[in-house]
Amino acid sequence: MKASYDVVICGAGIAGVSTAYFLAVKSGIKNILLIDERPPLSLTSDKSSECYRNWWSGPDNAMVSLMNRSIDLLEELAYESSNVFNLNRRGYLYLTADREKLPDFINTAKEPSMLGAGPLRIHRGDVTDPSYVPSPPEGFTDLPVGADLFLEQSLIQENFPYLSKKVVAALHVRRAGWFSAQQLGMYMLGKAHSCGVSRIEAHVDAVDYTGGSIRSVHLSNGEIIETHIFVNAAGPHLNNVASLLDIELPVYTELHLKASIRDYLKIVPRSAPLLIWTDPILLPWTDEETTYLQNDPETQWLIEEMPPGVHTRPEGSSDSDILILLWEFHQGEIAPVFPPPLDPQYPEITIRGLTSMLPNMMNYIDRIPRPFLDGGYYTKTKENRPLIGPLPVDGAYVIGALSGYGLMASCAAGELLAQHITSASLPKHAPAFSLSRYQDPSYQLLLSNWGSSGQL
Repeated sequence: MKASYDVVICGAGIAGVSTAYFLAVKSGIKNILLIDERPPLSLTSDKSSECYRNWWSGPDNAMVSLMNRSIDLLEELAYESSNVFNLNRRGYLYLTADREKLPDFINTAKEPSMLGAGPLRIHRGDVTDPSYVPSPPEGFTDLPVGADLFLEQSLIQENFPYLSKKVVAALHVRRAGWFSAQQLGMYMLGKAHSCGVSRIEAHVDAVDYTGGSIRSVHLSNGEIIETHIFVNAAGPHLNNVASLLDIELPVYTELHLKASIRDYLKIVPRSAPLLIWTDPILLPWTDEETTYLQNDPETQWLIEEMPPGVHTRPEGSSDSDILILLWEFHQGEIAPVFPPPLDPQYPEITIRGLTSMLPNMMNYIDRIPRPFLDGGYYTKTKENRPLIGPLPVDGAYVIGALSGYGLMASCAAGELLAQHITSASLPKHAPAFSLSRYQDPSYQLLLSNWGSSGQL
């Protein structure tokens, strides 16, 4: 059996769906096939925290520029769809209790502002302070951009009374929040289908690129799909698919887990932003527990200093009591396997970590609410920037290595790849995400001086 398509996209996660949307709906290419052996948005796209932000550091403004564009597109889709995917602007709230860290905390806050993420408003408790506009629980319009940096503890307690009184600085990033990934993806997929995009559940077994150009795609069901444009949007399987073209991409994967619990004690207000602790953590244990843990080589790590980055947010409507809990305390590369291995200790460890910023979470330690645990893989480049653009086979393209920011970047990434495929004018940030950047001597110099990735 043979069929012919103008574009074949391998992967129906948010990257593949977004590419199909921008090619079909915005660029007028109708004859497109999405291929995935699983239902759409079901491998890693539905395992996300579903958050977004334009607050990124870096040696240049490429990530801020990409995210600003992506949020512009998210807001356009929200207006168009009557906000079917519940986009909000709750923001991210970065927190520290380390007074010695304040100079670095302030400097880190200034960097994204200088890169185009918006103004930084500093609140010290003076009469000359700028005004602070709290974020509403819902909606995304007529709200400040940039960030509000609180350096006075009484102001932090006044605005966020549920936080630890030890917090000495709080950075409220404003062009940030979350949305329903499933609703966004299905909205774009529905629009793409209405413009002629087809979808098939199958595995890509081979790609014919005789003569150095894409000619056809061979599927596990026996079909041969003739095409001259093939898009690798395979998420954690990015390199498996790239190997069909005898290409090895500079990517690796990390496992990231996510737990959710019922916050039946209402410790975190339903209107809270995403809360992020930026200090290393020592987990709270009793003396008896500490003795037990330190005497077992397999548990000694639990009484040692843990990495920063534990975070949480409310999930659902105002009458929900669900909290999402996230913390990557096991860091390192791991080959993707499905279903991913889940750590049953993860919910308790994360709850204990959250007590650093939310002391009342201690009330759950002796009787942890029954958690729901899942996880997915971050596919990353070494500098934690995506791959979006052509591959070294004529007609082959890649959109991937979207790490933990695939949902927030998906619209701009899909648009950018569509611009590559249609030979449209490219934005200034495009070279920063192309695979060819690694052959650019100036980019190599940039890599040698690389600082923080800006990734949680």
